[in-house]
Amino acid sequence: METKKPLTFRHELKFLISEEEKEAIISRLSCLMQCDRHAKNGIYQIRSLYFDDQNESAYVDKLSGTSSRKKYRIRNYNFSDEVIRLERKRKEDAYINKVSVLLSKEETLQLMEGKFDFLLERDEPLCKDFYVECVINHMRPKVIVDYDREPYVYAAGDVRITFDSHIRAGVFKEDMFDPNLPTIEVLEPGQLIMEVKYTEFLPYVIRDLLPTADSAYMAASKYVMCLEKRKEFM
Repeated sequence: METKKPLTFRHELKFLISEEEKEAIISRLSCLMQCDRHAKNGIYQIRSLYFDDQNESAYVDKLSGTSSRKKYRIRNYNFSDEVIRLERKRKEDAYINKVSVLLSKEETLQLMEGKFDFLLERDEPLCKDFYVECVINHMRPKVIVDYDREPYVYAAGDVRITFDSHIRAGVFKEDMFDPNLPTIEVLEPGQLIMEVKYTEFLPYVIRDLLPTADSAYMAASKYVMCLEKRKEFM
């Protein structure tokens, strides 16, 4: 009998900071952490197409602070179709778990058009779970979220710190592969989101770098912010 691997849950902290705070933190990070090898010139672009059901459960659960929740998205990088992932992000209290599978461009286009049957031909449990969500709960594309990510990694504790800037909501359409997709910024000029993820522990040398002001810690998600911004144009 095949043994399923236990889910790996990680801690996630989010902070709303300024460009000046970011530069101060990075000046201290540079001697401790390495820039992620996937980042060209230190930065890469992320585009995520978020799905939600007919009741917008992922949106409502986030706003209400539900301790156990999940959301689905399709993600690519640098507006390319070379690497496309279907992802499910789950949150249980203060812990997160993310699972993903690779998609082809053709499969992604089918999902954008509301065609889900091919998911049943895939072996991965995530594909079958997403099929059920799409058919039973009418999961459909909701909003595209674009941003620029500057990532750093630290081996001890499996720590990853990212700085996400120019967070933008797609408006009018949900085309994953349109580099000229109309978007609108959701944060005030000079603001960005710092995320800290770690598995086992957060080393003190990293903890000391985190913003200390209570007002800096944020609970809002990029999905919520971008969906609300898009609704202003609907």
